[in-house]
Amino acid sequence: MSDFDTAAVRQYLLDLQDRIISAFEAEDGKPFVRDAWVRGPEERLQGDGCSRLVEEGNVLERGGCNFSHVKGPSLPPSATQHRPELAGCPFEAMGVSLVFHPRNPYAPTVHMNVRMLAAHKADGSTVAWFGGGMDLTPYYGQEEDARHFHQVCKDALAPFGDDKYPRFKTWCDEYFFLKHRNEARGVGGIFFDDFSELGMDGGFAMIRSVGDAFTAAYLPILQRRREQPYGERERDFQAYRRGRYVEFNLVWDRGTLFGLQSGGRTESILMSMPPVVKWRYDWHPEPGSAEARLYTDFLPARDWV
Repeated sequence: MSDFDTAAVRQYLLDLQDRIISAFEAEDGKPFVRDAWVRGPEERLQGDGCSRLVEEGNVLERGGCNFSHVKGPSLPPSATQHRPELAGCPFEAMGVSLVFHPRNPYAPTVHMNVRMLAAHKADGSTVAWFGGGMDLTPYYGQEEDARHFHQVCKDALAPFGDDKYPRFKTWCDEYFFLKHRNEARGVGGIFFDDFSELGMDGGFAMIRSVGDAFTAAYLPILQRRREQPYGERERDFQAYRRGRYVEFNLVWDRGTLFGLQSGGRTESILMSMPPVVKWRYDWHPEPGSAEARLYTDFLPARDWV
Protein backbone atom coordinates (compact mmCIF):
# COMPACT_ATOMS: atom_id res chain seq x y z
CA MET A 1 0.00 0.00 0.00
CA SER A 2 3.03 2.28 0.12
CA ASP A 3 2.83 3.20 -3.59
CA PHE A 4 -0.41 5.17 -3.27
CA ASP A 5 0.15 8.62 -4.80
CA THR A 6 -1.01 11.25 -2.34
CA ALA A 7 0.40 13.92 -4.67
CA ALA A 8 -2.30 13.02 -7.22
CA VAL A 9 -4.96 13.62 -4.57
CA ARG A 10 -3.49 17.06 -3.86
CA GLN A 11 -3.47 18.00 -7.54
CA TYR A 12 -7.07 16.91 -7.98
CA LEU A 13 -8.24 18.91 -4.97
CA LEU A 14 -6.51 22.09 -6.11
CA ASP A 15 -8.09 21.73 -9.54
CA LEU A 16 -11.51 21.07 -7.98
CA GLN A 17 -11.26 24.25 -5.91
CA ASP A 18 -10.33 26.27 -9.00
CA ARG A 19 -13.24 24.88 -11.02
CA ILE A 20 -15.80 25.52 -8.29
CA ILE A 21 -14.58 29.07 -7.67
CA SER A 22 -14.65 29.84 -11.40
CA ALA A 23 -18.26 28.66 -11.68
CA PHE A 24 -19.52 30.60 -8.67
CA GLU A 25 -17.52 33.76 -9.35
CA ALA A 26 -19.23 33.82 -12.74
CA GLU A 27 -22.63 33.37 -11.09
CA ASP A 28 -22.09 35.95 -8.37
CA GLY A 29 -20.17 38.54 -10.36
CA LYS A 30 -17.89 39.45 -7.47
CA PRO A 31 -14.36 37.99 -7.29
CA PHE A 32 -13.50 35.69 -4.42
CA VAL A 33 -10.62 36.83 -2.22
CA ARG A 34 -7.63 34.47 -2.30
CA ASP A 35 -5.79 33.90 0.99
CA ALA A 36 -2.91 31.45 0.64
CA TRP A 37 -1.04 30.35 3.73
CA VAL A 38 1.98 28.25 4.71
CA ARG A 39 2.86 26.72 8.06
CA GLY A 40 6.55 26.53 8.85
CA PRO A 41 8.55 23.85 10.72
CA GLU A 42 8.29 25.77 13.98
CA GLU A 43 4.53 25.22 14.11
CA ARG A 44 2.62 22.23 15.43
CA LEU A 45 1.35 21.35 11.96
CA GLN A 46 3.25 21.88 8.74
CA GLY A 47 1.63 22.37 5.39
CA ASP A 48 -0.15 24.86 3.22
CA GLY A 49 -3.53 25.80 1.94
CA CYS A 50 -5.65 28.41 0.30
CA SER A 51 -8.92 29.95 1.45
CA ARG A 52 -11.14 31.47 -1.24
CA LEU A 53 -13.87 33.71 0.14
CA VAL A 54 -16.57 36.12 -0.97
CA GLU A 55 -18.46 38.39 1.46
CA GLU A 56 -21.33 40.72 0.59
CA GLY A 57 -21.49 39.33 -2.92
CA ASN A 58 -24.33 39.89 -5.35
CA VAL A 59 -25.77 36.41 -4.75
CA LEU A 60 -23.70 34.92 -1.92
CA GLU A 61 -23.88 36.84 1.33
CA ARG A 62 -20.90 34.78 2.42
CA GLY A 63 -19.23 31.89 0.69
CA GLY A 64 -15.96 30.12 1.23
CA CYS A 65 -14.07 27.25 -0.36
CA ASN A 66 -10.95 25.99 1.41
CA PHE A 67 -8.11 23.78 0.30
CA SER A 68 -5.72 22.57 2.97
CA HIS A 69 -2.88 20.05 3.13
CA VAL A 70 -1.31 19.58 6.53
CA LYS A 71 1.14 17.12 8.05
CA GLY A 72 1.69 16.31 11.67
CA PRO A 73 3.78 14.02 13.90
CA SER A 74 0.84 11.99 15.25
CA LEU A 75 -2.83 11.56 14.49
CA PRO A 76 -5.19 13.49 16.81
CA PRO A 77 -7.62 11.53 19.02
CA SER A 78 -10.63 12.28 16.80
CA ALA A 79 -8.93 10.38 13.94
CA THR A 80 -7.83 7.29 15.86
CA GLN A 81 -10.95 6.46 17.86
CA HIS A 82 -11.74 3.66 15.38
CA ARG A 83 -8.08 2.86 14.57
CA PRO A 84 -6.17 2.67 17.84
CA GLU A 85 -3.31 0.80 16.12
CA LEU A 86 -2.46 4.00 14.22
CA ALA A 87 -2.10 6.15 17.33
CA GLY A 88 1.22 7.95 17.21
CA CYS A 89 1.68 7.59 13.44
CA PRO A 90 2.66 10.68 11.46
CA PHE A 91 -0.12 11.76 9.16
CA GLU A 92 -1.17 14.04 6.36
CA ALA A 93 -4.66 15.34 5.75
CA MET A 94 -5.92 17.20 2.73
CA GLY A 95 -9.28 18.26 1.45
CA VAL A 96 -11.56 20.81 -0.10
CA SER A 97 -14.42 22.08 2.02
CA LEU A 98 -16.99 24.72 1.19
CA VAL A 99 -20.06 26.43 2.56
CA PHE A 100 -22.12 28.92 0.56
CA HIS A 101 -24.67 31.15 2.31
CA PRO A 102 -26.85 32.93 -0.29
CA ARG A 103 -28.48 36.23 0.54
CA ASN A 104 -31.92 35.22 -0.75
CA PRO A 105 -33.80 33.20 1.92
CA TYR A 106 -35.35 31.03 -0.79
CA ALA A 107 -31.90 29.86 -1.87
CA PRO A 108 -30.60 27.14 0.46
CA THR A 109 -27.24 27.06 2.16
CA VAL A 110 -25.00 24.27 0.90
CA HIS A 111 -22.00 22.41 2.27
CA MET A 112 -19.61 20.10 0.42
CA ASN A 113 -16.41 18.40 1.48
CA VAL A 114 -14.05 15.80 0.04
CA ARG A 115 -10.98 14.76 1.94
CA MET A 116 -8.25 12.19 2.51
CA LEU A 117 -6.45 11.28 5.70
CA ALA A 118 -3.29 9.19 5.40
CA ALA A 119 -1.20 7.64 8.15
CA HIS A 120 2.41 6.69 7.47
CA LYS A 121 3.38 3.55 9.38
CA ALA A 122 6.81 2.68 10.71
CA ASP A 123 7.25 -0.07 8.08
CA GLY A 124 7.04 2.54 5.29
CA SER A 125 3.51 1.69 4.21
CA THR A 126 0.68 4.20 3.93
CA VAL A 127 -2.88 3.70 5.10
CA ALA A 128 -5.33 6.17 3.59
CA TRP A 129 -9.03 6.63 4.05
CA PHE A 130 -11.51 9.07 2.61
CA GLY A 131 -14.54 11.08 3.52
CA GLY A 132 -16.88 13.64 2.13
CA GLY A 133 -20.32 14.40 0.86
CA MET A 134 -22.65 17.33 0.41
CA ASP A 135 -25.85 18.47 2.06
CA LEU A 136 -28.51 21.10 1.47
CA THR A 137 -29.99 23.38 4.14
CA PRO A 138 -33.09 25.23 2.93
CA TYR A 139 -34.94 27.90 4.86
CA TYR A 140 -38.04 27.63 2.70
CA GLY A 141 -38.17 24.08 1.39
CA GLN A 142 -38.77 23.35 -2.29
CA GLU A 143 -39.41 19.75 -3.33
CA GLU A 144 -37.97 20.38 -6.80
CA ASP A 145 -34.68 21.51 -5.27
CA ALA A 146 -34.41 18.60 -2.83
CA ARG A 147 -35.18 16.04 -5.53
CA HIS A 148 -32.63 17.51 -7.92
CA PHE A 149 -29.89 17.66 -5.29
CA HIS A 150 -30.43 14.07 -4.16
CA GLN A 151 -30.64 12.74 -7.72
CA VAL A 152 -27.25 14.24 -8.60
CA CYS A 153 -25.79 12.75 -5.41
CA LYS A 154 -27.25 9.34 -6.27
CA ASP A 155 -25.89 9.48 -9.81
CA ALA A 156 -22.40 10.39 -8.57
CA LEU A 157 -22.29 7.29 -6.38
CA ALA A 158 -23.89 4.86 -8.84
CA PRO A 159 -20.58 3.64 -10.37
CA PHE A 160 -19.42 2.47 -6.93
CA GLY A 161 -22.33 0.18 -6.11
CA ASP A 162 -26.09 0.41 -5.68
CA ASP A 163 -25.67 0.34 -1.91
CA LYS A 164 -23.67 3.56 -1.66
CA TYR A 165 -26.39 6.20 -2.10
CA PRO A 166 -28.90 4.70 0.36
CA ARG A 167 -26.13 4.08 2.90
CA PHE A 168 -24.59 7.50 2.58
CA LYS A 169 -27.98 9.23 2.44
CA THR A 170 -28.94 7.61 5.74
CA TRP A 171 -25.51 8.42 7.16
CA CYS A 172 -26.03 12.06 6.18
CA ASP A 173 -29.50 12.17 7.79
CA GLU A 174 -28.05 10.76 11.00
CA TYR A 175 -24.87 12.86 11.02
CA PHE A 176 -26.33 16.31 10.26
CA PHE A 177 -28.82 16.00 13.10
CA LEU A 178 -28.94 18.35 16.07
CA LYS A 179 -29.43 15.93 18.94
CA HIS A 180 -30.02 18.72 21.44
CA ARG A 181 -32.86 20.04 19.24
CA ASN A 182 -34.09 16.67 17.99
CA GLU A 183 -34.22 18.00 14.44
CA ALA A 184 -32.28 17.74 11.21
CA ARG A 185 -30.11 20.59 9.95
CA GLY A 186 -31.64 20.42 6.48
CA VAL A 187 -32.79 17.98 3.79
CA GLY A 188 -29.51 16.09 3.79
CA GLY A 189 -27.66 14.66 0.85
CA ILE A 190 -24.81 12.20 1.25
CA PHE A 191 -22.09 11.76 3.86
CA PHE A 192 -19.34 9.19 4.39
CA ASP A 193 -16.33 9.13 6.66
CA ASP A 194 -13.36 6.87 7.42
CA PHE A 195 -14.06 5.11 4.12
CA SER A 196 -11.57 2.49 2.88
CA GLU A 197 -13.63 -0.50 1.75
CA LEU A 198 -12.96 0.12 -1.99
CA GLY A 199 -9.22 0.38 -1.40
CA MET A 200 -7.24 3.57 -1.71
CA ASP A 201 -7.62 3.90 -5.48
CA GLY A 202 -11.36 3.21 -5.25
CA GLY A 203 -11.80 5.68 -2.42
CA PHE A 204 -9.96 8.36 -4.38
CA ALA A 205 -12.16 7.69 -7.43
CA MET A 206 -15.28 8.06 -5.31
CA ILE A 207 -14.33 11.44 -3.83
CA ARG A 208 -13.51 12.63 -7.35
CA SER A 209 -16.99 11.67 -8.50
CA VAL A 210 -18.61 13.43 -5.55
CA GLY A 211 -16.48 16.55 -5.89
CA ASP A 212 -17.07 16.76 -9.63
CA ALA A 213 -20.85 16.51 -9.09
CA PHE A 214 -21.14 19.46 -6.72
CA THR A 215 -21.63 22.27 -9.21
CA ALA A 216 -24.30 20.33 -11.10
CA ALA A 217 -26.06 19.57 -7.81
CA TYR A 218 -26.21 23.12 -6.47
CA LEU A 219 -25.75 25.75 -9.18
CA PRO A 220 -29.15 25.14 -10.90
CA ILE A 221 -30.87 25.56 -7.51
CA LEU A 222 -29.07 28.84 -6.84
CA GLN A 223 -29.95 30.08 -10.32
CA ARG A 224 -33.64 29.24 -9.77
CA ARG A 225 -33.90 30.99 -6.40
CA ARG A 226 -31.51 33.95 -6.54
CA GLU A 227 -34.10 36.45 -7.86
CA GLN A 228 -37.17 35.15 -6.01
CA PRO A 229 -38.86 38.09 -4.22
CA TYR A 230 -38.61 38.17 -0.41
CA GLY A 231 -39.10 40.55 2.48
CA GLU A 232 -38.05 41.11 6.07
CA ARG A 233 -40.12 38.17 7.34
CA GLU A 234 -38.15 35.75 5.17
CA ARG A 235 -34.81 37.31 6.08
CA ASP A 236 -35.72 37.11 9.75
CA PHE A 237 -36.55 33.40 9.52
CA GLN A 238 -33.39 32.76 7.52
CA ALA A 239 -31.30 34.35 10.29
CA TYR A 240 -33.11 32.29 12.93
CA ARG A 241 -32.52 29.01 11.07
CA ARG A 242 -28.90 29.92 10.45
CA GLY A 243 -28.52 29.65 14.22
CA ARG A 244 -29.04 25.90 13.86
CA TYR A 245 -26.16 25.83 11.40
CA VAL A 246 -23.87 27.49 13.92
CA GLU A 247 -25.00 25.17 16.71
CA PHE A 248 -24.29 22.05 14.66
CA ASN A 249 -20.86 23.17 13.51
CA LEU A 250 -19.69 24.16 16.97
CA VAL A 251 -21.25 21.31 18.96
CA TRP A 252 -21.36 18.22 16.74
CA ASP A 253 -19.23 18.55 13.62
CA ARG A 254 -16.21 16.19 13.56
CA GLY A 255 -14.42 18.26 10.92
CA THR A 256 -14.48 21.35 13.12
CA LEU A 257 -13.29 19.26 16.06
CA PHE A 258 -10.45 17.69 14.05
CA GLY A 259 -9.31 21.08 12.79
CA LEU A 260 -9.24 22.68 16.21
CA GLN A 261 -7.72 19.62 17.97
CA SER A 262 -4.94 19.32 15.42
CA GLY A 263 -3.98 22.99 15.61
CA GLY A 264 -5.55 23.97 12.32
CA ARG A 265 -6.05 27.50 11.03
CA THR A 266 -8.97 28.97 12.96
CA GLU A 267 -10.01 31.55 10.34
CA SER A 268 -10.33 28.83 7.73
CA ILE A 269 -12.06 26.34 10.05
CA LEU A 270 -14.71 28.88 11.05
CA MET A 271 -15.21 30.27 7.54
CA SER A 272 -18.39 28.18 7.36
CA MET A 273 -20.20 30.45 9.80
CA PRO A 274 -23.09 32.51 8.40
CA PRO A 275 -22.70 36.30 8.47
CA VAL A 276 -26.05 37.22 10.07
CA VAL A 277 -27.65 35.00 12.72
CA LYS A 278 -30.44 35.34 15.30
CA TRP A 279 -31.58 33.31 18.27
CA ARG A 280 -34.95 33.51 20.05
CA TYR A 281 -36.17 31.91 23.24
CA ASP A 282 -38.60 29.02 22.66
CA TRP A 283 -39.86 30.34 19.32
CA HIS A 284 -42.22 28.30 17.13
CA PRO A 285 -43.56 29.09 13.65
CA GLU A 286 -47.21 29.84 13.12
CA PRO A 287 -49.07 26.58 12.32
CA GLY A 288 -49.75 26.19 8.61
CA SER A 289 -47.23 28.87 7.63
CA ALA A 290 -44.46 28.51 5.06
CA GLU A 291 -42.01 28.52 7.95
CA ALA A 292 -43.85 25.68 9.65
CA ARG A 293 -43.71 23.60 6.46
CA LEU A 294 -39.94 23.44 6.78
CA TYR A 295 -40.38 21.53 10.05
CA THR A 296 -43.27 19.31 8.97
CA ASP A 297 -42.46 18.56 5.32
CA PHE A 298 -38.71 18.91 4.86
CA LEU A 299 -36.66 18.34 8.02
CA PRO A 300 -38.00 14.83 8.80
CA ALA A 301 -35.93 12.31 6.85
CA ARG A 302 -37.62 11.14 3.65
CA ASP A 303 -36.79 9.48 0.35
CA TRP A 304 -36.27 12.26 -2.17
CA VAL A 305 -35.56 10.13 -5.21
